[in-house]
Amino acid sequence: MRMVDIIEKKRDGRDLTTDEITWFIHELTAERIPDYQTAALLMAIFLRGMSRRETVDLTLAIARSGDQLDLHDVAPFVVDKHSSGGVGDKTTLVVQPLVAACGVPVGKMSGRGLGSSGGTLDKMESFTGWSSAMPLAQFKRQLAEIGLVLAGQTAVLAPADGKLYALRDVTGTVASTPLIAASIMSKKLAAGADAILLDVKTGSGAFMPTVESARELARIMVDIGADAGRKTVALISDMNQPLGHAIGNALEVKEAIATLQGGGPADFWAHCREVAAHMLLLAGKASDLDAAKTMVTEVRNDGRALQKFRDMVTAQGGDGRQVDNPDLLPQAQLVEPIHAPQTGTIATIDTAAVGWAAVHLGGGRLVKSDQIDHAVGFILRAKVGDHFAAGETMGEIHANDATKLAQARQELLTAIQWTGETVRPLPHFYGTIS
Repeated sequence: MRMVDIIEKKRDGRDLTTDEITWFIHELTAERIPDYQTAALLMAIFLRGMSRRETVDLTLAIARSGDQLDLHDVAPFVVDKHSSGGVGDKTTLVVQPLVAACGVPVGKMSGRGLGSSGGTLDKMESFTGWSSAMPLAQFKRQLAEIGLVLAGQTAVLAPADGKLYALRDVTGTVASTPLIAASIMSKKLAAGADAILLDVKTGSGAFMPTVESARELARIMVDIGADAGRKTVALISDMNQPLGHAIGNALEVKEAIATLQGGGPADFWAHCREVAAHMLLLAGKASDLDAAKTMVTEVRNDGRALQKFRDMVTAQGGDGRQVDNPDLLPQAQLVEPIHAPQTGTIATIDTAAVGWAAVHLGGGRLVKSDQIDHAVGFILRAKVGDHFAAGETMGEIHANDATKLAQARQELLTAIQWTGETVRPLPHFYGTIS
């Protein structure tokens, strides 16, 4: 086979065969395809799409590009969770330890930032010494010992996804339903989860801008899970405003810790409790959703969830003192209040624009080689429907560069639209797909 033939075939809108998809992933993993040809195929897929059969083939080929874990020798049932990406979405940092503290092992492979969305691994690397890289033996040992693992794409687990993931971020091909579905589900399948909870975002800060497109992505991923014999449920959740208050790596870690301690923003806690409860249901740990929510609340209130989080941080080389004292995490040199530019009610928030403003501060990557500044970002205590007086403080900008701070201030204020009328608060969730 020739890569150029595959590119041209998809460019012209024709379906790729199972053999062609398998060959492409095999050659990509073996590093026999240059980035420019992979990028060309990604753009062709972005523009032309993929059938359900092609998407399943791509997912399975990526999952099989490395080792596939069988975790049943250390955990009889493993549940995993994935978000399709969002601004301020530090849900994994809270949900994983909540579920693990309820006695359900959580072995998770996460990714880095894509576009305006923050990455779970980038957030966790705010901890001094913390690493997502680990051999399979450590993955299984840690899952057996503390019931909680947060790993990255490694050389042996879905390595093809790691290569595609990095290129999608810098080639404008992030928001492709088959590529998102294949990326998410290949990691879930490779990591050996028995059940998968998918948090599919919709709105101005999500890859899926409408509820309908989010449902389409959710249905594809649930179908992939079913085809692979995994219990899979998807929640459609709102991303028409940042989740919680913190946007930026260390700031989001601090908010996650505060939430595990019993505080944190109300909307963020409500979101985490819902996601964690569904994971307990998938694992057969609770009789119904209300019972699951009660269990989740109990392990937060008695400190077991926070201890699980600390155990995970230290097991992966991180400084546990930063969990006990989050002020030891990276802090920005410049902190400026965000003032309401007028009196009124927030009508809409361009959440992607808020995310890009955080990237421009240094909190994300514009090109693959960019280094992240973990200290920078925003605290935005403003939601759609909230009323402010002119000059009232809405939050803070955290920066290490005065020029970038000024740019971020302008971008953030431009992203918020105001009205003199009453605006209803946005829902957290739009439905469940199973």
